[in-house]
Amino acid sequence: MGNLSVVLIVVIAANVIISLKGFNDFSFFEKYKFHVGSILRGEQFRMFSCGFLHVDMTHLFFNMFTLYIFADIVVGYLGTLYFLIVYIGSLLLGSLLSFYFHKNEYHYSAVGASGAVTGILYSAILLRPDMSLYLFFIPIPIPAYVFGIGYLLYSIYGMKNQLGNIGHDAHFGGAIGGYAITLILASWLFKEHLLMIVLLAIPIVLLFVLKKLGKL
Repeated sequence: MGNLSVVLIVVIAANVIISLKGFNDFSFFEKYKFHVGSILRGEQFRMFSCGFLHVDMTHLFFNMFTLYIFADIVVGYLGTLYFLIVYIGSLLLGSLLSFYFHKNEYHYSAVGASGAVTGILYSAILLRPDMSLYLFFIPIPIPAYVFGIGYLLYSIYGMKNQLGNIGHDAHFGGAIGGYAITLILASWLFKEHLLMIVLLAIPIVLLFVLKKLGKL
């Protein structure tokens, strides 16, 4: 994991250059961030541009580091074009889910590549469900599919309880994007990893059931 393919270099460079511009230019940051009121006025481009802005260097670093770790799995299995489709599609689905949950909050705003990066992470989990992941505070390997299910359940909890200054809905939307787009592009996964596909679908179904019941 963690090879610097040309497409990954381009994506990371775009995030770094645009984020640095936003750090030093408040008007630029405000113009291109995700902002519900502005989107309702017709500035839908913000649902894409927000994915290349970050709050600070720490935010930028952790997103790009996660992308660096998992991108080559997706590129290796799906190729450069499909990697970009998963990345951009996850970014947009993350923004769409955020808009869906916050469309009545005129002043709600957000930035970050987290939706796109989470989409790549979940694509990698689908493609390599046998891999193990390590978390900083848990010194033992965690099966990728267990992490995936747990993370989505935590995101639902975070959305319900509004934990921290984190766009849990964008993360969840990105995960849905990575999940759905990867299955469309790599239908052979239904034969090889059907159980993992079903297990990872459970939190996604739960999210929309809870929303339908008014629990979110």
